[in-house]
Amino acid sequence: MIKHLLSAADLDAQHATLVLDTAAELANLSSREVKKLPTLRGRTVVNLFYEDSTRTRISFEAAAKRLSADVINFSAKGSSVSKGESLKDTALTLQAMGADAVVVRHPASGAPHRLAQWVDGSVVNAGDGTHEHPTQALLDAYTMRSRLGRLAGLHVAIVGDVLHSRVARSNVLLLTTLGAKVTVVGPPTLIPVDVGPALSPDLRVSYDLDAVLPDVDVVMMLRVQRERMNDSYFPSTREYARRYGLDATRMRRLPEHAIVMHPGPMVRGMEITPEVADSARSTIVEQVTNGVSVRMAVLYLLLGGK
Repeated sequence: MIKHLLSAADLDAQHATLVLDTAAELANLSSREVKKLPTLRGRTVVNLFYEDSTRTRISFEAAAKRLSADVINFSAKGSSVSKGESLKDTALTLQAMGADAVVVRHPASGAPHRLAQWVDGSVVNAGDGTHEHPTQALLDAYTMRSRLGRLAGLHVAIVGDVLHSRVARSNVLLLTTLGAKVTVVGPPTLIPVDVGPALSPDLRVSYDLDAVLPDVDVVMMLRVQRERMNDSYFPSTREYARRYGLDATRMRRLPEHAIVMHPGPMVRGMEITPEVADSARSTIVEQVTNGVSVRMAVLYLLLGGK
C-alpha cells in the first residue's frame, strides 16, 4: 500500500479495489455491540483542519477511534496559526509530538503534498483548495458499488459547480480508473478549461442536464461554492435551479435503477429539491455512513494493515 493518500491518482485499480473491499469488511463493525478494533492501538492520528468541516472531520475522528487510535483534533481557529505560524512550523510541531498520520484539510491547493515532505508519518488529503478530496471519491465509489453492484461500465453524471469542486476532480480520476464512464454537466462558466480528455480519456462534457439524465446510472449533484466565487458565474439562483437543479420532474427522466448522490452540504431548493434529497433513490445519508468505513480502511491500510 502507498504511504500517503494525496490524490485519487495515487491509487491504481488494484489499490482502489483493496480499499473498497477492506471498507466492506470493516462495515460489519457497525452491527456489533462494541464497534472497535485494536488495530491501531498506540498510534496517533492528527486531524489538521484549516477549513470548517462537519462530515469529514467527524468521519475521520470516528474512523480513527473505532480502530483504537489516539486522536488529536487541531483547528486553525484558536491555534498559533492565528498568530502567523506557518504550515511548516505546525508540521514540525506535529512531527515532534510523534504523529503517525496527519489528516489535513487546507484552503490552498497542494498543501498536503508539501506537508508530506515535512513529516515522517502518513498524510491523508481531506480536501485541499479546489484540487482534490480522494476519500470522498472513495466513499462515493463504495456507495455506488453497494447500491448497483459494480463500478465498471457505469455512467456517472457529475452536475453543477465543477470548476470549484475538489470532489468532482477526485471522482473523475477514481471512477475512470475503476472502469466507469463520467460526464460532467454544468454551465460553461463552471466547467474548468482543463476538464475533458486532458484529465481522463473517458470523460465527457455536457451543458445540457436534461439530455444526459436518461442515459446515466448515477447522478451526483455538487454544491455551488459561493464562498469561492469572486464573480457572477450565472444570472441568478432561480435560473441555476431551472437549468441545473434536480427536481422530481427531472428525476423521472432517470432510468429506474439510477441513484442520486450529493457530497454535502446541500443547498436544498437550488441544487436539489427536498423531495429528491429525501427520496428512496437518494444515497446522501448512506454516503455519510459509508464514509466512516472507507476512512477506517484508508487509515488501516496506511498505518497497520496488509
